Amino acid sequence: MHNDIKQALEVLKKGGVILYPTDTIWGIGCDATNEEAVKRVYEIKQREDSKSMLVLMENPNRISSYVDEVPEIALDLIEVTNKPTTIIYSGAKNLAKNLINSDGSIGIRITEEAFTQELIQRFRKPIVSTSANISGEAPAQNFAEINPDIINAVDYVVEYRQNETTKAQASSIIKIGTDWGIQIIRE
Repeated sequence: MHNDIKQALEVLKKGGVILYPTDTIWGIGCDATNEEAVKRVYEIKQREDSKSMLVLMENPNRISSYVDEVPEIALDLIEVTNKPTTIIYSGAKNLAKNLINSDGSIGIRITEEAFTQELIQRFRKPIVSTSANISGEAPAQNFAEINPDIINAVDYVVEYRQNETTKAQASSIIKIGTDWGIQIIRE
């Protein structure tokens, strides 16, 4: 795992794109503050850049560096949820402009998975996490299901957890409105 983290860090620091395991499904990722890297992720996924992607962080204390205001209810949700949950916040800032939704929002998930936690902690920035599939195809639920075109398009493929065969699931998605109202997007 440590060699993978070292290699992935080098690629991220150079503006590259990685394929990596997360606390949910395998993800395509890059530096969430680098517009060119984010553009490459959209190209690899063959996805319209009007469809925003989420970012992973390792610690809820970092959220305030990337959104204008962190509602108390968001911190409560992070603390009590028992499955990976992405929260969509208003007022995104300090991220690549092509990553932020047209309404100014961004989806953020705090990862509990050991590899991504250490990677993000050592990188000191959030990392894009979008499902490792071509847009329109079903998300790969484990490494063996990832389209070879994705594997060949990224700059580094993490070896850690490639042999796992369990079927992973995407995160829940909750949107917190500017009035602090909660909307469940995906359970």
